Amino acid sequence: MLGRINHVALAVPDIAAASRAYRETLGATVSAPQALPEHGVTVVFVELPNGKVELLEPLGEASPIAAFLAKSPDGGMHHICYEVADILAARDHLLTAGARVLGNGEPKIGAHGKPVLFLHPKDFFGTLIELEQV
Repeated sequence: MLGRINHVALAVPDIAAASRAYRETLGATVSAPQALPEHGVTVVFVELPNGKVELLEPLGEASPIAAFLAKSPDGGMHHICYEVADILAARDHLLTAGARVLGNGEPKIGAHGKPVLFLHPKDFFGTLIELEQV
């Protein structure tokens, strides 16, 4: 069911500063910021030869990233995203296996314009998992 790792997401308190660090200090190619109000975040992607790092900054006080940063003010790893060929088939398989899909169980459109779902971290050893259909 799982394909390749699409990205590792890091919550950051200042996306401009984090982007500068990746671009200027690490020499990475960094995308322009993209606001995703439906997810409560602003995202930037750091392009790597073998995947991406997604930098997440809260967009509003109700953002799940704001809650994350309240516990970890310096930021840190937020989730890992795996690719799947069919997100609805993956969801149905996971639900049958007893995994919890966050939200209402229906995919939302993610930062890449593709359907995504999140899986409860307590079902996957403390790691929030995002699935993205490719």
